[in-house]
Amino acid sequence: MMRRMWTLVVVFAAAVLLPACSSDPTTGYSFASAHDTSIQTVSVPIFQNDTFHTGVELTLTRDLIKQIQRQTPWRITSSDNADAVLTGSITKISLRNLSTRSSVGFVQEMAVQMTVEFEFVDNRSGKTLTSRTNYSALGSFVPANPTGERIDVGYAGVSQTLAEDLVGDLQTAW
Repeated sequence: MMRRMWTLVVVFAAAVLLPACSSDPTTGYSFASAHDTSIQTVSVPIFQNDTFHTGVELTLTRDLIKQIQRQTPWRITSSDNADAVLTGSITKISLRNLSTRSSVGFVQEMAVQMTVEFEFVDNRSGKTLTSRTNYSALGSFVPANPTGERIDVGYAGVSQTLAEDLVGDLQTAW
């Protein structure tokens, strides 16, 4: 009786677990990388900054490199040696009020919205793998007292969020 019970448990577990994973990440859950495995190296030149907000292009480029190293099997290298190149530009940065103090009308919390356009090109063939325009993210900060955060906190937050999202979107299945 006990042996029969274990057999049923094993058969049930196999029936439930085996179809749950796929060898191809584009067709279901998979332990395989969703990023192009033919690409081994990537170059990320400093993004162009078309705004009046200085220094954010360096922060964004640094965060993109960190996310590529964290989320993908790719290595970072120079443009001359890279299999693919990720280029882009920051097209717009805007501030928006998220909340105000009702008693005095001062801004309590603000958001920095950064919009970029980027292109991910296979350096070997010249083929554009992915390109997007008006790709944006938000980062918030609290300029009001007692916190008194500087806008740099918002810049850092939006840069990290944008880098995570952008690198996550550099997948083979588009």
